[in-house]
Amino acid sequence: MRIGFDAKRIYHNFTGLGNYSRDLVSLLSKFQSKNVYLLYNPKKKKIDRLKESGNLIERLPKSKFWIFFSSLWRQGPVVKQLCKDNVQIFHGLSGEIPRGIEFTNIKSVVTIHDLIFMRYPDMYHILDRKIHLKKFLYASNQADIVIAISEQTKRDIIQFLDVDPNKIRVVYQGCHNYFKTELSEEFKNGVLNEFSLPENFILNVGTIEERKNLLSLVKAVKDLDVNLVVVGGKTPYYKVITNYIKKNNLGHKVTFLENVGIKQLVALYQLANLFVYPSIFEGFGIPIIEALFSKTPVITSKGGCFSESGGPSTVYIDALDVEALKENIEMILSDKVLVNKMTEKGFEFVQKFNDHLISENIIKIYREIL
Repeated sequence: MRIGFDAKRIYHNFTGLGNYSRDLVSLLSKFQSKNVYLLYNPKKKKIDRLKESGNLIERLPKSKFWIFFSSLWRQGPVVKQLCKDNVQIFHGLSGEIPRGIEFTNIKSVVTIHDLIFMRYPDMYHILDRKIHLKKFLYASNQADIVIAISEQTKRDIIQFLDVDPNKIRVVYQGCHNYFKTELSEEFKNGVLNEFSLPENFILNVGTIEERKNLLSLVKAVKDLDVNLVVVGGKTPYYKVITNYIKKNNLGHKVTFLENVGIKQLVALYQLANLFVYPSIFEGFGIPIIEALFSKTPVITSKGGCFSESGGPSTVYIDALDVEALKENIEMILSDKVLVNKMTEKGFEFVQKFNDHLISENIIKIYREIL
């Protein structure tokens, strides 16, 4: 098969959507190597995290005009190039497919990660909501198959976009293979020294935004003898966090890290005593499975998709219940038997997100529509 992908996030996004896109095409390239995968990138890449191979081919706009208007190229004009390249299936990796593809012989698939902008509209600018809705409605209506990354996202697609359930397939996400490899003690100690971190700490990973609910975690550790390490990009919500930290003199126990390399991030997961992810809502929650692959116990939120990614050994709390979060942090950190049980069972559970299983599920969908 000749399969095309919207590669904007692959080459221009450092976080969730970019990681999903890179991981997916990489595992397809490895486990389904007989196919050709064409990556349609609107402009010269900013990120070089994808190991290209003989069946992974980057495609840029061919004319100077579309190089200049690259953002428009991927929304429709790219279809002409797809036809010339004899693409059989086009996969929009982040809720979009190009307009006009329905008038060709090219089959289309779109992955929708979440509809948080509809579930929590107050967290988004009205213009962003309108743009997202227009793109998602078009993609979900025109695509031959819609991939949801969790059962929760499937329910939201049915509820908010009114898509036929028979058109939706749930395929879970995986994570980078680095998280599945034990790093040397020497390297991990080097990371501790590089960032001047204590030997024992709780870890939180994710963009520092209101939906991720970091403030509840900071409040929970306020009166505990623990250190908190936070890895993630900053938004205006970061100011809310730092104001609380200053007011309560917590600067000595909360450390913020940005632009952490992937191998360093793996080390942080493996070094952490506990991973805490009190997000209010997610489409899936990749950091949870990164922690489980790293053999680190997890506390996350009740409801939504969290039990799908966390499994039965993870501890779940109401996202805004600071006291419950505090009590569960204390309970886990003081019980080595519990930690070992959570770690062992969590590692067993997370094997369902291994690459070869995901690649088989994706290829099954491609074959279904050809």
